[in-house]
Amino acid sequence: MNCRHCSTPLHRQFLDLGAAPPSNSYLTQDTLNQAETFYPLRLFVCDSCRLVQTEDFASADTYFNSDYAYFSSTSSSWLDHAKRYATAMTDRFDLNASSFVIEVASNDGYLLKNFVQAGIPCLGVEPTKSTAEAAEAIGVPTLQEFFGEDLGRKLAAEGKKADLIAGNNVYAHVPDINDFTLGIAQALKPEGVVTLEFPHLMRLVEFRQFDTVYHEHYSYLSLLVVSRIFKAAGLRVFDVEELSTHGGSLRVFGCLEASARNQSDRVDQLLTEEIGRGMDDGDFYSAFQDQANQVKDGLVRFLLDEKAKGTTIAGYGAAAKGNTLLNYAGVRPDLLPYVCDAAPSKIGKFLPGSRIPILSPDVLTEKRPDVIVILPWNIADEVMAQLSDLAEQGTRFVTAVPEIRVR
Repeated sequence: MNCRHCSTPLHRQFLDLGAAPPSNSYLTQDTLNQAETFYPLRLFVCDSCRLVQTEDFASADTYFNSDYAYFSSTSSSWLDHAKRYATAMTDRFDLNASSFVIEVASNDGYLLKNFVQAGIPCLGVEPTKSTAEAAEAIGVPTLQEFFGEDLGRKLAAEGKKADLIAGNNVYAHVPDINDFTLGIAQALKPEGVVTLEFPHLMRLVEFRQFDTVYHEHYSYLSLLVVSRIFKAAGLRVFDVEELSTHGGSLRVFGCLEASARNQSDRVDQLLTEEIGRGMDDGDFYSAFQDQANQVKDGLVRFLLDEKAKGTTIAGYGAAAKGNTLLNYAGVRPDLLPYVCDAAPSKIGKFLPGSRIPILSPDVLTEKRPDVIVILPWNIADEVMAQLSDLAEQGTRFVTAVPEIRVR
């Protein structure tokens, strides 16, 4: 395999998580008796541009199909994040009724509904049928397509160039990152702005967040790498913000190369930090396998110990990161009998690979387990607040990344 950005042959392995089914391919009662397709889950780092990337095994429509079960609006903290973003961008870039906003991977309209309410024209681009229809149902105009250079050209030809293009947690998901970035360049107005949010590779390594690795995440990004990809597409990074979302993310602000926008000092400061930590050197990527194994071993050890004590255990959050963790650790219903999730699209289904049943959160009130393992650790505080009644009655909450933590 060659690097998705610069075509350099890939030789340096970053992480090997064995084989797993796509993390969002939830099973139904009818499909439990059918075989699942498992793909190797391995990451490589390019020795030239330093892009960390999954090994290719399946096309994007294998992962992002009509049954895609992730709906952004399920998380109240993510809705709050989106609302704050819309307000901040509107104020910073003076967006109004004569502006135009595009969101790529607009999901169920969780973000763009804020622009609709503010009277700012917008368009969502979302390839998955289930979420695109949910967005349309709440009044968010949505184009059900994959975004890339061809679509960017088409939008430009239709007079739909954007003052703002938003991409929250999509940049890591695109199989052809060069084509996607060229599409952004095509669809921006001369002084338009693109913002992309994605988990920061520096934090992923620092906090051992290997469970954020799954097939649908094609790329694992640093500012260093994004700056190189932008430059190749005629874009440049003019600002960056560090966010707490997803265990540590970046919000990169980009514009066309010829734009008059000045570059913030924060760009050089973060690039200096990344280089100082060795992210432009191969040695930075050599120790992560051992760190992932420590997290996996810690979870299995905890579950086995609690099972031996007769502890009743449940999981919370049928998230993709949980599926990565459970499948790599080999956890099955004998150690984690069920997982609860608030998303109606997941309740009654089964986790891919582990085949652990997904139940309604109401079950927790009925069963009152001794321990709840929160799989999406990035929203642990939100989950514990929702389940505070159980905590008052003695239920312990556990997260496994970067190590077992009992609260």
